[in-house]
Amino acid sequence: MPERVLFTPSALELPWGQQILSRVQALNLPIEELPRDRLTGLRGEDDRETYAIAKRTLAVVVAPPSHFKLSPIPPSADWQFHLAEGCPAHCQYCYLAGSLQGPPVIRAYANLPQILENLAAYERPGQTTSYEVSCYTDPLGIEHLTGSLAECIRYFGTRPEAHLRWVSKFDGVDHLLDLPHNGHTRCRVSVNAAPIAQKLEGGTASVAKRLQALRRLGLPQSQGGGGYPIGLVIAPIMPIDDWQTQYSQLFDAIEAAIDFDCDLTFELISHRFTPGSKDVLLSWYPKTTLDLDESTRSVKRNKFGGTKYVYPTETMKTLRGFFGQEIARRFPQAKLLYWT
Repeated sequence: MPERVLFTPSALELPWGQQILSRVQALNLPIEELPRDRLTGLRGEDDRETYAIAKRTLAVVVAPPSHFKLSPIPPSADWQFHLAEGCPAHCQYCYLAGSLQGPPVIRAYANLPQILENLAAYERPGQTTSYEVSCYTDPLGIEHLTGSLAECIRYFGTRPEAHLRWVSKFDGVDHLLDLPHNGHTRCRVSVNAAPIAQKLEGGTASVAKRLQALRRLGLPQSQGGGGYPIGLVIAPIMPIDDWQTQYSQLFDAIEAAIDFDCDLTFELISHRFTPGSKDVLLSWYPKTTLDLDESTRSVKRNKFGGTKYVYPTETMKTLRGFFGQEIARRFPQAKLLYWT
């Protein structure tokens, strides 16, 4: 629950902004109506205090025009769009560090209906077009405040050739189970080995609760579930001490939770960081135990000249082999979408 909820004047002029206002009022949260379409009062005396203030704040704003020009997001989906930016979790490896400008306040968009209407322009006749909505936020983590994820699922349920994808580290899925999704939304949870999840993923649901939420989403509606296509995102994968045992135990837990026939996918993402994200993360979490030692990594450069630190080739090969074998052995009907 945020400690402050800010509304810009433009957000309050829109029906979806009023819908979010009603939700927030029902939760008795402190509301501030801003005089202008500008967020202020989010900075503290240092980066750590600024982070704390921003993470406790929900701002309901209007998405700018730039958000209506979509970007491709391979290998996850054809396109990404955003119902919000910023996340209520406190993951010490957060990949949003360095990606979003300014304090990490959570911005929810009051012009969601217009954002959804814009998506049709990106659909390809006769082909399925996929859209990822979790790039800049955890949509389930703020769903009780916005209702925006459910609205997206309803919308995609009406689009015969468009599919939605979202991923979360939270577990509040009750209100999603009865939605008319028509199999057009894939629900995924992000999970990791116990030492990583327990030490580095603050403010999230436990892995056990995430897996139970995924189970409920994937079970047929005749068994009280949501009947959705489901998936596991294992990220960020790290070769921690005794990593084979730790990740084997994670697979044991996945097997126990997903013990029924379903449309299941896996996505595997190894840990990486950039010089910019390292600086931001260390300002947010100065006592983190996260391994950010460049000397143990390989350098990967993108076409724009950016630098990323990844695991060396041999380490990546060993990790990828282990995960591929475990998934093939335990979940022969599942699809492994990618390793990165």
